[in-house]
This record gives sequence, structure tokens and C-alpha cells, in this order.
Amino acid sequence: MPSSKVLFFCLTCLLTTVACTPQTQTTPTAPPNIILIVADDLGYGDLGAYGQTQIQTPYLDQLAAEGIMFTDFYAGSTVCAPSRAVLMTGIPVGQNEIRGNKEVRPMGQHPLQDETVTLAEVLKQQGYTTGLIGKWGLGAPGSEGEPNRQGFDYFFGYLGQRHAHNFYPEFLFRNTERIPLEGNVLPEPKREDGAGHSIEKTTYSHDLMTAEALEFVETNKESPFFLLLTLTIPHANNEAGQEGMEVPDYEPYVEASWPEPQQGLASMISRMDRDIGRLVEKVDDLGLGNNTIIFFTSDNGPHAEGGNDPTYFDSSGPLRGIKRDLYEGGIRVPLIARWSGTIEPGSVSDHMGYFGDFMATFSELSNARTPVNTNSISLHPTLIGAADQASHPYLYWEFYERGSRQAVREGDWKAVRQPMFSGELELYNLNEDISESVNVAAQHPEKVREMLSIMDEAHIPDSLWSVR
Repeated sequence: MPSSKVLFFCLTCLLTTVACTPQTQTTPTAPPNIILIVADDLGYGDLGAYGQTQIQTPYLDQLAAEGIMFTDFYAGSTVCAPSRAVLMTGIPVGQNEIRGNKEVRPMGQHPLQDETVTLAEVLKQQGYTTGLIGKWGLGAPGSEGEPNRQGFDYFFGYLGQRHAHNFYPEFLFRNTERIPLEGNVLPEPKREDGAGHSIEKTTYSHDLMTAEALEFVETNKESPFFLLLTLTIPHANNEAGQEGMEVPDYEPYVEASWPEPQQGLASMISRMDRDIGRLVEKVDDLGLGNNTIIFFTSDNGPHAEGGNDPTYFDSSGPLRGIKRDLYEGGIRVPLIARWSGTIEPGSVSDHMGYFGDFMATFSELSNARTPVNTNSISLHPTLIGAADQASHPYLYWEFYERGSRQAVREGDWKAVRQPMFSGELELYNLNEDISESVNVAAQHPEKVREMLSIMDEAHIPDSLWSVR
């Protein structure tokens, strides 16, 4: 951790003891290893445990059966970078330094700042070995947002999102070094006659990430570790001339009479499921199951890119909307957690939590104090079946693209306003209308005024982020 961050983190905790105290006080115990797996654009309804009937996800379904699944858990945003920024900082998107997929050239996104306190830094200070494998999207090469400058001892994968659209890249990063991938050759620009160099595809990046994750666990089995595994599956390749669902083969759906993009999507999800099964097996074979908590989630709702039709497999389940929407389908995501011997197998929770809660949860698990200025509540009571789970009065999201939008969930009530600041507010009762199909704003003017007030309270203007 850079020295400025050490000073910032220590001073804030010393000077604001009450604010730094975790929500739930517990007797310090040996901290568990923590594995957090984040899929890319996986829908609420894409797993068997959440109602999927056509795509096979036996290993994640088993993980849910052996642990707890959350039905009302939310991503930090409806697209990649802000969602992951909320996860890393515990700060909601309306107050976060990163609120959209703002790119910088030649590669990467607007970076996390040096003074930002991240999950990885909190855990590293508690003696954890910290690793990030997969897609980052929170800092370009050479910027202060690089993973190794944000608390990670080890990084392997993609720094920038656009680079991560290609599952057969010419190189990946190991820490700050570019590692060439033999056999992967990007196509030359097409000539006027449409001809171009055909891409040679040898090394599938997801397979490398799986191997790296297995090695990280094996290497660090003797001491507490934190592994953030940010998979790129099932995101599409959106690069011009390469659009589609990139996967080495369509197993186990070669014979399925589905459109090709749907074969690709299903094969990607089942491949991811298989490899998560390998990771869980590695944890158990090393005898770490009772001292390792494994989380699985997704960074936002399902996409309609690369030819994919998110309605084909009901990827949003019973929810309305997809990625880039602030209806439930864009932001409500699966969350599964397994901690053998601690979490009651087969548990289900409707607790309303979100990505920002990983900060307080991991702080408590590691016997750390939650950093100040977060909106983070530890999920630990729910994980262990305790009755003293604190709750958020509301959750808030905003999105600056495609005309912009805001959303609030308060208990059973959900409000959406499009465009931000000026649109008519839509109001839904999720208990009666989970698909957000009946706007009841006209029948509840007092609730509308309350939701508008919450939107004003939850948004702090930032000159870097404006509606477009």
C-alpha cells in the first residue's frame, strides 16, 4: 500500500473511532480466507439455483445448496466500472469517484485515486495476501489506479475494459508487465474490398485465469488470502469485426437447436460453472473449506450484445430490464456464499444488500474496522444466521448514459426516474409487482415525494460526471 494511503487509513481510524467501528462487534477469531468471484454480465436468471432451466450450472447450484443464496442483492451499478468501484470502496455510485465507463487513452478507464481506501488495502493491512485475477477496469497502465497500487499483492488479467472484450488477446498483464500470449494474433484492418487477416485464436484468456486462480490458492494455502476473481464470462466481444460470444467450443450444447449466439452464451456460462467447481474442489482438497468463505455474484444484469438475446433463456428471470437499465433486471444480481461449518446449508435470505456491503463484511471477517465515509453494512449476521442484521433505509443508483436515469429501492418500494433530475418518477411495489409492470405513482403522491427527496439526498454533484 502506498505510504499516503497508509497514513490516510490509519489517521481516519484513529481520529474517528466511532465511525470506523464495524456494525456488529464480535470476539476476534482466526480470519477466514476470502474468495469473491464476480461474473461479467451474468443475469439474475442465468443460474439453475435462480430458476434457469436450459443452461447447466450444476457446480454453482451445488455451491448454493451448501451455503446461502440471496434473493434481493444488488450490483453497485448497471455497468462495469462504477459497479466495481462501489464494490472496491463501499461508496454508493451517487457519491463515488467513478460513476461510469469513462475511458482514457490508450487503454483503460478513469482511475481510482491514490487516497481511496479499497477492500484489498483493508485486508492487506490485516495480514492477508491479496490477489486480483481477471478484469480490473479501474485504472490504466501507469496510473494510480493500477491494482498493485490499490492494495493487491498480485494481479493477472486485463487492466482495461475494451481490451477485455477480446477473449483471445495478444497479451495480458501480470502485475505491471505485459505478458504476450503465443498464437493470438489480432486481425489486420480490412481493406476496401473487405478482405482482411483472419485472427488466429489459440489461448483463451478465461482458461488462463482459471489456472492462475488455482495456483494462487495453492501458493497461499498456509496464510490468510483474499482472491478477487473477476471473470470476463459471459460478456460479449464488442470489437468491430469480431462481435460475438467468444468461446472455444459450444460444449455441452453442440447439438442444441439454438441460434449461434445463444449456444455461445450458454457454453460460456457452463464453462465458467465448471471452472468454479474446480476452484471449490481445490479449496476442499487442501482442507481449507472450513476456513474459506466463497462468494459468487455478477457485476450487473445480462447484456444484449454480440448477437445475444437476453430473453431467449429468460436471463433476467422474473425481472424487468437488462444491463444499462435501472429496473431490477439491470441491477439485481445473484449472490451465493459458502462457508463450510459456519453458513447453514440451503439457506435463503431476502435481505436487501448491495456491492458496497462487501467492505463492511470483509472488514468484520478480517477483524478490521470499516473505513469511514462508506455506506456499507456487514452481511455477517445473515451469513451466520444471527437475528441482529442491520438494514439499509434505502439503496440508490444513477446512470449517465442513454439519456440518464436514477433509481431508489426503499423496502418494497422501487422508484425510477428517466432522465435524471427532470423525468417523471415511476413507482413500483416490488412485493406485489416484481416485474415492475404497473406504475403506481399516481396512487401514492406522498411516496413519490419521499422518493424524490431520497434521490436528492443520495446524489452529490461531481464535475467529472455529467448526463450525456
